[in-house]
Amino acid sequence: MRIEPFAVEEWMNEYEEGAKFNTAETCVDSISIDDLLGLAGKSREEFFSSLCSRRLTYGDIQGSNALRSGIASLYRTIGKEEVVTTHGAAGGNHHVFISLVSPGDHVVSVMPTYQQLYSIPRSITSDVDVLKLRKENGYLPDLDELKRLALPDTRMIAINNPNNPTGAVMDRDMLCRIIEIADKCGAYLLCDEVYRHLGQDDEWCESVADLYDKGISVGSMSKVFSLAGIRIGWIATHDEDARKQFLSHRDYDLISCGMIDDVIASLALENKEKILERNRGIIRSNLAILDDWIHGNSHFSYVKPQAGTTALIHYDFQVPSYKLCKDLYTETGAFLTPGDCFEEPYSFRIGYACNKDVLEGGLKAISEYCSRL
Repeated sequence: MRIEPFAVEEWMNEYEEGAKFNTAETCVDSISIDDLLGLAGKSREEFFSSLCSRRLTYGDIQGSNALRSGIASLYRTIGKEEVVTTHGAAGGNHHVFISLVSPGDHVVSVMPTYQQLYSIPRSITSDVDVLKLRKENGYLPDLDELKRLALPDTRMIAINNPNNPTGAVMDRDMLCRIIEIADKCGAYLLCDEVYRHLGQDDEWCESVADLYDKGISVGSMSKVFSLAGIRIGWIATHDEDARKQFLSHRDYDLISCGMIDDVIASLALENKEKILERNRGIIRSNLAILDDWIHGNSHFSYVKPQAGTTALIHYDFQVPSYKLCKDLYTETGAFLTPGDCFEEPYSFRIGYACNKDVLEGGLKAISEYCSRL
């Protein structure tokens, strides 16, 4: 099986380690186990004593009851038995496609988005149509165009909400209209929801898994809960046939998630409101900093994110995005993701949920560098 190079991940792999100001990071400022124990009010000694006494077996093959119940609590209608644990959301998205999509199947995917959503079905030799999200539409899908692309035999529609890289959010009404389109052709609706619960307001962000019987939600502990290091993700759906396929394929390529990861994720989900309060505070105060910077720099423009941790910023310099981001990194240590990774030229993605000092230092470096262009 051949697959296109994963532009974002290749860029991150090459440059992230040496960044002085890592404003390409997409997780909310990561926490340590000590931070988590502090938020949870747990004794360090008791936690590690319990953890260290465990035999390192496979653990609960499908995930512990505590983990799957914690994940289910992030939805309105999903039960723990409707959750399939995976190795991160990247593992979840991949798992959905290889379980449900075959060569020749028709898939519709939005763009810009996380590249998995169109490159994986292409690698399966599916027939993939791209629904372009446009700045003038606030990076929300044109539903008339989606209706044209959705065929009577469409197997899957793949969306991302909140969107990476733009932070655009499809509300309940728009999701329901997309569901009508999917339902008319009997298609699955896959939604990468890794930034769900990170809104700029307190409105509940709907999940397609709650709204549609063939809706498939993919999430993880990485972005929202600042725990990318434990590599825990999941698939949630009411569709029993799909879950059977996921569990069957899971025996071949996953078996189980790590039991230590399971323990840490379960503790985080048990204390989800405390972590969400921390992380919403970070994204809201940091977006205000970024928004002030945008309004103070005439060379840059964006659609202000409604949720998530990233923004897609366009610039008016006639410099390709790979060159701009590489030169900026080399000269200042400020790290951004080229917009061309998302097929959005003359732009870059910035992650604004990092440490405040890192964000402010990175923005200052960008301003100083661009003043010389």
